[in-house]
Amino acid sequence: MSISLLLFTFLSGLSVFTADSLESAFTVSGKIYDSENNEPVSFAYIHLEELNRTAISDIEGLFDLTNVPAGNYTLSIHRIGYKTQKREVKVTENVTLIIQLTASILSSETIEVIAFDNTLAGSNIGHVSKSVSGSTLRRELGTTLSNTLSNLPGFDQRALGNTTTRPIIRGLGDERILVLQDGLSTGDVSDQSPDHSVSVDPIASSEIEIAKGATALEYGANAVGGVINVVNNLISTTLPGSITGSATLGTESVNTSASGAVNLSLPLKNFVLNAHLNGRIGGDTQTPAGSIKNTNFATTNNSIGISYVQEWGYFGGSFGTYISNYGIPPDPRGHPDGVNIEMQKFNYALKGEYIFLDSFLKTIEADFSINNYFHAEYETPTSIGTEFGLVTSVLQVDANHGELFFFENGKFGVVGSTEDYAVFGASTPNANSYNLGAYLIENFSLNAFNLEAGLRYDYVLNKPVEDDPDSDIGFIQAKDYHALSSSLNAWYELGKGFSIGTVLLHSFRAPSLEELYSEGPHLAVFTYEIGNPELKPERSLAKEFFSQWQGSTSTFRLALFHNDFSNYLYPQNTGERTTRFPDLNNYQFTGTEALFYGLEVIGETKITNRWVFNASASFTIAEQDTTSPSGEKGVQPLPLIPPLKGNISLKYAKGGFEAGSRIKLAAKQTRTGDFETQTDGYVLTDLFSQYRFSSKKLLHTFSFGINNLFDVRYRNHLSLIKELHLEPGRNISILYRVYF
Repeated sequence: MSISLLLFTFLSGLSVFTADSLESAFTVSGKIYDSENNEPVSFAYIHLEELNRTAISDIEGLFDLTNVPAGNYTLSIHRIGYKTQKREVKVTENVTLIIQLTASILSSETIEVIAFDNTLAGSNIGHVSKSVSGSTLRRELGTTLSNTLSNLPGFDQRALGNTTTRPIIRGLGDERILVLQDGLSTGDVSDQSPDHSVSVDPIASSEIEIAKGATALEYGANAVGGVINVVNNLISTTLPGSITGSATLGTESVNTSASGAVNLSLPLKNFVLNAHLNGRIGGDTQTPAGSIKNTNFATTNNSIGISYVQEWGYFGGSFGTYISNYGIPPDPRGHPDGVNIEMQKFNYALKGEYIFLDSFLKTIEADFSINNYFHAEYETPTSIGTEFGLVTSVLQVDANHGELFFFENGKFGVVGSTEDYAVFGASTPNANSYNLGAYLIENFSLNAFNLEAGLRYDYVLNKPVEDDPDSDIGFIQAKDYHALSSSLNAWYELGKGFSIGTVLLHSFRAPSLEELYSEGPHLAVFTYEIGNPELKPERSLAKEFFSQWQGSTSTFRLALFHNDFSNYLYPQNTGERTTRFPDLNNYQFTGTEALFYGLEVIGETKITNRWVFNASASFTIAEQDTTSPSGEKGVQPLPLIPPLKGNISLKYAKGGFEAGSRIKLAAKQTRTGDFETQTDGYVLTDLFSQYRFSSKKLLHTFSFGINNLFDVRYRNHLSLIKELHLEPGRNISILYRVYF
């Protein structure tokens, strides 16, 4: 914990600079009205993007954002039932805003309000990222994070039952997608194997952010698929004006589950205390062919955070626990009775910020976190097959700066992390991983042209606790890797709501400890995993071109992408049975040239003042190079790639009520890898409805939905148990949330 003491001393020491320059720290405050009836709008979520300041408007529509240094900022205002508004704010003194929100029934509608004749500052990558919040978040809220995001175009979920799911974006998953909570690593091993669940529960989140391109380099060089950040605001950056929070209750019929959550933010002079409590419990998942045995779960995720907020910035800490017991369904190939997993994670975090005034540097931020993760896989009620332990420590220091040469502003930082990884019950050796990275992200704009460029350097050392020259998989010894990664986002506003742009990302990923050193059975996923100590790093060049249009009653977006991997790492099913475990196939970690390409399209239009039509589609093709040593050219599909998919929905909205239906379509997947089963296409029908109303100082929201209305029999191509089990049948879900 010596690093945390250094961090505490560093940030606390910054607070002594209470000098005269602190008079340049300002407050952005305001009042939010309904544009039609001029009534105050309460419970609006206000976000000052560049400084990550947040606030919630009170019952009178008032809000305050404190500790804002002079500069140009982007203010986002989200409120259920209203158009999201983005406003540019120039801060040279205390600013008071009068904001009028307009009611909307379009889920993708955003207003840009120009407050001054300067260009947008900061890392605004709205054209290549997405935020899920408000009524959309509640309507899509599922048992897991990937359930919640799976209806977005380009998103899917890898699954081993309904609890152990992880997001897939454009066919990419695992370590190519970074899952964060409040900008910090989750510290679990969900990116290593399908039986490991993501230790984040979206029920407590106020927003889920998806970022790609240059911004992703701040968090890692390997996020070619993107970054998913679940926002809880556990360590507050501003002082709320009063006690705020929410309480949530939910239930689903498909697994007879119940869930509940309470979020509370309590101001105490210059301190803010935040508490998040939530839990879920559910039984076996039901399908049209019966239940999937041993898919029950019980999870609780609780955390507490405290912040000290002053004019010079803030400093805070948090502690959280994630405890989950869940089942892996039976499979005759490896575990005919199923596997039960007991997972525990304890998280400790420190975060702080210091504001520099009248200086080239605007802010400096520091984060330190420790995640202590452990899970045990019970193959019988008393027999543990495999145990995983992982302690992850991360220290990151970032700085925002002002004008530099022709760049208007930017951000740079350094990050160091360690992983202490231990596996019991398999031949995989205990190992440690050390990572040191540094990044730089710069922003430039000229009239309607905007540019964001990023550069990152990483050094990775993977080191087994003991060298083993006689290992069956080769000489197990320390391996180190280093490389530069880069990214470029550019977009141009054509006028009249049209814009075009591109995203380029040259990524780097060092082989993981599992890919290098695995050696043994993993019965929970019925594989015998064989590492490769000679693996080279994974490198890719990702390209995206997008165009979009936003009118007064319609929006449209088209994205084409092309990801070229010079060395794509994955566990290849060799089709060979291991001699030690005859029921298991050997899965050899290997590297190959691979190509991912496809498109996404989404459109939404207001048919009348009450009816909205929405449609989207996504398609990914992924194939590996199979050119023979003799030079004979060839390609072969990669496994576990989603088929052509689409959504069509129709929604009616009036006042605080909305209801509608969504048709989900998937084509037959015939492009399969070695020893992979094809899946048929399907058509699913969902119904959804929501109602909200205010009473005194409360905002009540009710959501009711039915997924797979007609109890269709279908299989998810990305499910590891698709040969054995159908996907969930008809599911009735109810969610109640009250804001106070």
